[in-house]
Amino acid sequence: MGHTTAKKIAQADGRVGSRIANYAGFWDASAAKDGVEHTENRLTNYTDVINGYYDGATELYEYAWAQSFHFSRFYKGEGFIQSLARHEHYLAAQMDLKPGMRVLDVGCGVGGPAREIAQFTHANIVGVNNNDFQIARARKYTAQSGLSDQVTFVKGDFMKLVETFGENSFDAVYAIEATVHAPSFEGIYGEILKVLRPGGVFGVYEWVMTDRWDPSIPLHKEIAHGIEVGDGIPEMRNIHSCRTAFNSVGFEVLHEEDLAERPDPIPWYYPLEGDIWKAQTAWDYFTVWRMSWSGKVVTHHALKLMETIGLVPKGTWQVGETLKIAGDNLVHGGQLKLFSPMFLIVGRKPTSF
Repeated sequence: MGHTTAKKIAQADGRVGSRIANYAGFWDASAAKDGVEHTENRLTNYTDVINGYYDGATELYEYAWAQSFHFSRFYKGEGFIQSLARHEHYLAAQMDLKPGMRVLDVGCGVGGPAREIAQFTHANIVGVNNNDFQIARARKYTAQSGLSDQVTFVKGDFMKLVETFGENSFDAVYAIEATVHAPSFEGIYGEILKVLRPGGVFGVYEWVMTDRWDPSIPLHKEIAHGIEVGDGIPEMRNIHSCRTAFNSVGFEVLHEEDLAERPDPIPWYYPLEGDIWKAQTAWDYFTVWRMSWSGKVVTHHALKLMETIGLVPKGTWQVGETLKIAGDNLVHGGQLKLFSPMFLIVGRKPTSF
């Protein structure tokens, strides 16, 4: 076991080849053998786990998904990109974001949600991300969108938000499927509370294992393990630990709901199933095909070739293989209602803080 941090030599684009190549070593291939020592090592080295994953996975996400790296609910006939935007709008509406507010996006990826929410609310968004490769791409896409004056990005560790921004710096903070990467919910939520101004609002779509999940059941443990290794997550946690952390750091809960429990006719995980007959619009056939058996075969061989001739860093192909593991377990976890990527909590920082 004993995987530790590797020597970090960055490429011109900010990616670190050794982090990508060594990413999978943070897990035992067997869920049954992936024990406490593995988890503790991942939690200790969470920045290497996260950055190794996203150095390898970012371009794959953009190719196979979109510039918004998250799931969403679907209405029948609703296009994939429209669904992603609606999911972002719903969070912004629940938080009551207003024009001119200074809002922090924690774990902003390449800035897809930040740009969408900025245009939807006319708020000023600051994205924080600890991955140089993603930050550069976020700035490029934002400049191309003409939003650089309204949406900005800062390199920083989300476990050190106070160190980066100072206390009482933002009117609101949101996180979309990002804080699951943190070594603890209490740690990340506590940092968010401190950078919020008194009375400020925090909204989050959290990845959680539901109350139906029992890690003593081998299948349940295998699903959580597959989600971890395939998505750069040091440790999957249950919904109870999320609620407890949110309350214990001092937030006043305004709204809480697991949106995956809604009786939607089209499940949130449908694009991962790879069934082109379920595509909701003509353009979505291509999105769904990329997750199909034939789409995965094409990606598998294309990535292998690109890595061999040096077009992508060494280890990218292996990260791509872990994404397949993630996809299978996300679908299985969703079907069995063991996992949700959209547990929504909105809370307020007390004015007395």
